[in-house]
Amino acid sequence: MATGESATNILIHLAGGVALLIWAVRLVRTGAMRAFGSQLRHALQSFTRNRFAAFASGIVVTMVLQSSTATTLLVSSFAGQALIGSAMALAVLLGANLGTALAAFVISMDLGWLWGLCIAIGVAMYLSSEAMERPRNIGRVLVGIGLILLALIELNAAAAPLAQSPTFRVILGAIGSEPLLAVLVAIAATWMVHSSIAVILLVATFAASGLFPPATALTLVIGANLGNALIPVLDQLGAPVAQRRAAMGNLLTRLLLALVIIPFVGPLAAWLTSLPTAGPRFAIEFHVALNFIGAVVFLPFVKPIAALVERFMPGKEEASAAVTPRYLDPNALDSPSEALAGAMREALRLGDRVEIMLRDTMTLLEKDELKLSRVIAQADDGVDTIHESIKLYLVKVSRNELTEEESRRLFEIITLITNLEHIGDIIDKNLRELAEKKIRKRYTFSPEGLAEIRDFHHRVAAALALALNVFATRDIVLARQLFADKAAMREAERHAADSHFQRLRSGRPESIETSAIHLDIIRDLKRIHGHIVSIAYPILESANELRESRLRETKAAAEQRETPAVLIPAPHSGG
Repeated sequence: MATGESATNILIHLAGGVALLIWAVRLVRTGAMRAFGSQLRHALQSFTRNRFAAFASGIVVTMVLQSSTATTLLVSSFAGQALIGSAMALAVLLGANLGTALAAFVISMDLGWLWGLCIAIGVAMYLSSEAMERPRNIGRVLVGIGLILLALIELNAAAAPLAQSPTFRVILGAIGSEPLLAVLVAIAATWMVHSSIAVILLVATFAASGLFPPATALTLVIGANLGNALIPVLDQLGAPVAQRRAAMGNLLTRLLLALVIIPFVGPLAAWLTSLPTAGPRFAIEFHVALNFIGAVVFLPFVKPIAALVERFMPGKEEASAAVTPRYLDPNALDSPSEALAGAMREALRLGDRVEIMLRDTMTLLEKDELKLSRVIAQADDGVDTIHESIKLYLVKVSRNELTEEESRRLFEIITLITNLEHIGDIIDKNLRELAEKKIRKRYTFSPEGLAEIRDFHHRVAAALALALNVFATRDIVLARQLFADKAAMREAERHAADSHFQRLRSGRPESIETSAIHLDIIRDLKRIHGHIVSIAYPILESANELRESRLRETKAAAEQRETPAVLIPAPHSGG
């Protein structure tokens, strides 16, 4: 490097090439997941009849996704749901290890001439298929492959002058003289970019340019291999034990392999580079051989290894298991349609939980069971937990490019879970406390008053069930029915208040002592109904059934009525 200016230019080109490589690998992964995500998940679940089929499925899926981390997280989620055994999950991950090495091997072939063709075809497919998601995402994959090839060309060009730099040689010599330091550097780099393929390609490019001695290059490859197994272990620290075992078993196999090979990395590097077939891609070929050896050595012993990991990571019955989200698959985030489907299922599960809370509230009011009050309070904590999980999951989904339909569905899910969370708060903070007050003061509702509350509660519970059906089916007729019920609820509230005041005027002692509680319960149930009706608002709006503050009466709806249609005001917060 002749001047400081030229050194700066080289470093800028080098940084740009590294960034482009990392981004391109991610582009391929997200495009493949969106285009083939459901088929890949099905393949992983289906081809686990024996260890060899599981191993092969791991190779294929990882070569498509360009990421063994993505495959590991997929398999771990299946293991956590007991859809695949620990031993078969480990077999899949051994295949994933080899698959990511083969993917790097294919990409590193002398295909520099292909980058322009891949990008041209990929951009054409992406721009010409706006209405079809799969061709667009296949185009995304092709663009990513083209950018990977372009990044490797740029890195080769930038690395060649660095090989002549005394400063870089001193730095890299220090790393090469300390194998443990080299391993830690590679682990850290792999963790930072979350892609062993990018790091392996970078190491191989620098080694081919003479920046690394062969022994250092092999040590860095071993470190990147370890880092790639460590990523899913750290990413799943808060997950259930059953979900973490497969990743931990895979890390154990790579660690054992590294401990055996690192002491002999110097002689091994000298032998590899002395072979007649030795070439500039020796680091890539070593990576393939390393994972192939790992598969040959450990595949026959997946059951003992899985049993060993299970022994040191025994399952525990967790009290919080009931409030752990079931359907928010982090591996589906790159496929918005699948992610939204999972969020929808989780939102309906949240609705079931709120329905149970609402039902238990009526039981508490009737039977005065304080133990049930604690159950309701704990259930609301679960509602808050699931609501927060869905909300954060949807935030991650929204970072993708969403179609208009996907954006609409995301808004509907947010509307549902927000209103369900408000309903849970009203039940816990208001209705439950009113019931406890009634129990502590030993109040008793009059038979007529209790019948009114029971009837009003039944109406609200029926509306909640209808709202969940409206959300699941997006049926406009049902949505209109839910919306129209708001006027009937206002009339029911007035009727309940009139009846209560008549009992007060007649001097009924039960009505007098429970008056405030009775009216507050009716008011809170009415507030709950207002939130329930709000669930239908985005569905009616998306169907163009609302205009400003009025519900549009369609011809089909009008024919269902014997009396002239009544325009109903649009919902307002709280009802």
